Amino acid sequence: MNLKKLFFSFAIFVTFAANAQTKSKDILFTIDDKPYYTDEFSRVYKKNLDLVKDESQKDLNQYLELFIGYKLKVNKAYKLGLQNGQAYQNELKSYRTQLAKNYFNDTKITQELIEEGYNRLQKEVRASHILILVDENAAPADTLVAYNKLKDIRNRILKGEKFEDLASQLSEDPSAKDNKGDLGYFTAFRMVYPFECAAFTTPKGEVSKIIRTRFGYHILKVNDIRPNRGEVTVAHIMILNPKPEDEDQNKAENTINDIYKKINQGEKFEELAKQFSEDKSSSTKGGVLNKFSSGQLSSEEFETVAFSLKTPNEISKPFKSQFGWHIIKLIEKHPVKTLDEMKFELENKIGKDERSKKIVESLNEKLRKKYKFKKETKQVAAVAKLVTNDVYEGKWQIPTTGIDENATILTIENKKVDTKKFLEFVEKQQKATAPIKPVAKLVDALFEKFTDEQLNAYYDENLETEFPEFSYVMEEYRDGLLLFDLMEKEIWNRSKTDTLGLEKFYEANKNSHMWKKRIEATIFSSTKKDMIEKALALLKKGSSPQEIKDKLNTKEVVNIMINANIFEEGNETIPKGTKFEKGVSPIIKEGEYYFATKVDKVLPEGVKTLEECKGKLTNEYQQYLEQHWVDELKGEFTVKVNQDVFNKVKADLKL
Repeated sequence: MNLKKLFFSFAIFVTFAANAQTKSKDILFTIDDKPYYTDEFSRVYKKNLDLVKDESQKDLNQYLELFIGYKLKVNKAYKLGLQNGQAYQNELKSYRTQLAKNYFNDTKITQELIEEGYNRLQKEVRASHILILVDENAAPADTLVAYNKLKDIRNRILKGEKFEDLASQLSEDPSAKDNKGDLGYFTAFRMVYPFECAAFTTPKGEVSKIIRTRFGYHILKVNDIRPNRGEVTVAHIMILNPKPEDEDQNKAENTINDIYKKINQGEKFEELAKQFSEDKSSSTKGGVLNKFSSGQLSSEEFETVAFSLKTPNEISKPFKSQFGWHIIKLIEKHPVKTLDEMKFELENKIGKDERSKKIVESLNEKLRKKYKFKKETKQVAAVAKLVTNDVYEGKWQIPTTGIDENATILTIENKKVDTKKFLEFVEKQQKATAPIKPVAKLVDALFEKFTDEQLNAYYDENLETEFPEFSYVMEEYRDGLLLFDLMEKEIWNRSKTDTLGLEKFYEANKNSHMWKKRIEATIFSSTKKDMIEKALALLKKGSSPQEIKDKLNTKEVVNIMINANIFEEGNETIPKGTKFEKGVSPIIKEGEYYFATKVDKVLPEGVKTLEECKGKLTNEYQQYLEQHWVDELKGEFTVKVNQDVFNKVKADLKL
């Protein structure tokens, strides 16, 4: 699905909205006599005008070509029957479900939950807990046993026994044996909602009341409360951990220590990161990482050191994580965002959290007021007579006789819901229902839940009718999804598997894929001119790079650093003025650094092999195939443009 999201984003200028049913019925063009109207074209053009980067796409003649090309592809997809594919239908259904969530919200309740969550995000709580497991739908007797067991534990703590000792001995959380129930620091949205509420309402040093979650019964002790550390931006230099087969297992540690000595000698962190950091995603940026918050990275060691730095430009000592050796430089600390900045993010979190039940309850109440519905009391009573005590053990089955399953049991507006659906609901819910007794009361309680479910279903079924914008977006996604599947089938898969076609395309375009001049070289660098002069002298005598390092570097001071690789002309790592010719270059000064370069081999300009440019070439081949494919579609379908109508549209849009 990520690739599809990327595709829709990339192709924004051809992601068209659905046909709007307006009074304007001027036909702009037809494809095999199927009409496409001016109102859609105008609306889409205006919608995307500020989003496109290519000026040619703002030209109305060019835009019409893009629009027709898009519609031709969609027509081709329908012609191939892609709309009948199970994967397509499942994807469309999933998207509709996701989109519909926006309409199942309660603004007031949501705002209250947003404010509560934001207020809690200002703090991080460190808590320990004791858990006694009990199933959500356990029988009352089993629930009571679990509750009383935890109650006894809590009383022992209140009388003076240590929380940590009892957590280690009696908690049914498997990790408690090792961590004594300590969960570390966490903030809002990290724990299930009832547990979070207890953590943020229990005073520091005290033990909470007994709380129930879907896992069982808990008590927790709040060990500490601190302000949320917010986010931090750092730069780092990383040397990867050695591989098991590497001979020198201390190389990474020795290298990071050498770099740290260079920093303490006054050399710039950013330059050293560019030269030596093995985190290629950040090295070219001087080691700068995207900002992050507590728990966001997969290395606790890295986070601990990063957040321990206090002032900008402060640099950590070398330390080891599971990924390698690091040195961190603090760039900036970012406090927790404002409520306005976090509103959208918090709303998404609430929708995925147990607290969303409050929103559901509010919506149910509104739908009961919105729609007319009628309960058939006699039919509900008839169902109650068929439900036996087996329902409490989850063993009840729908009887085959004794009731008319087709009889209406609930009416919502003009929609009639038959008894069979309620019987199936009872059978499905019996394991997930609190054991209300007697059976008649249980059936009544289940019917209330059933009514809410059916009201929600009716509301969902009518979203397209009640909200035109919902209909438009769904139509847009429907066609966009078809287009993705079609492009994958007709273009992308072909470009990956058509090796002969790709080779032919390469031969016709290989001069567009050239290597610049390259050198196989070793670059020596130092901030001390005398040291680079000594390195140069040793080079000329035939000393190896390692021998030069051994002679010029000491345990306390790193005077020389070495970077050996193949460098292409224009590479920023190469000192400016380096001659692309075999031999040892004169000393070059750049900023605070002195460089000497030994070129072992010069690789001339030349055409890249197919393998060397395959990624870029494949993308170009895809574009080539698509361009010619649209021409083929114009021959397969009959396209007729109403030029007079188009001229009027152009005049209107240029006003």
